[in-house]
Amino acid sequence: MSTPATSDRVALVTGGNRGIGRAIAERLVADGYRVAVTARSGSGPAGALTVIADVNDAASLDQAVAEVESALGPITIVVANAGITKDTLLMRMSDDDFSNVVDTNLGGAFRTVKRAIKSMIKARRGRIILISSVSGLFGVAGQANYSASKSGLVGFARAITRELGGRGITANVVAPGFIESDMTAELDDKTQAEYRKQIPAGRYGTAEEIAGVVSWLAGDEASYISGAVIPVDGGLGMGH
Repeated sequence: MSTPATSDRVALVTGGNRGIGRAIAERLVADGYRVAVTARSGSGPAGALTVIADVNDAASLDQAVAEVESALGPITIVVANAGITKDTLLMRMSDDDFSNVVDTNLGGAFRTVKRAIKSMIKARRGRIILISSVSGLFGVAGQANYSASKSGLVGFARAITRELGGRGITANVVAPGFIESDMTAELDDKTQAEYRKQIPAGRYGTAEEIAGVVSWLAGDEASYISGAVIPVDGGLGMGH
């Protein structure tokens, strides 16, 4: 069996121990990349290096990036996936509810990417992939903090594209819609049916479908795409 052409490329996935992040890490391992994941607890999939880090803790990210690059080599792909929600109506949302979500989802992506781009600039090649949400494009009631943080990733990717596009580095956004997860499985049948009615595809997406888009953006075929937003939402947002 021949060695994959991707085998000298190192990918870092934040929040890669569960859900969409884990599926992304699994796909990149299958694609032949050297893969590391950050997790606050637990571990990533087989074949991936797990480093304990919190995207809100700059020192832990410094240590994580150093550990990954020492073990696997210079990072050339970063997938900023780690995120949290603290949903409530705006009138009831505390200042901390807002700032904690924005600082984790948007600030965490900034802190991760800032540390990873050093190796990309040296290599004159890199892929920055930010996991947003239909909430950041379409807007969801009760998610003012989450929607703001996920929308902010679009501006972040486009600013990066302006700064680093000439160095062979791309920055793109993937915006999942309703995805099958432990959280959606807990919804009662009536609520699930109501949600599905909003989706032209008539079903929830899968984490593997998100991972497939990330896989493509990480590869050579997407080298002329940067600053783009790719909704993976079954038509829910109609490209918003």
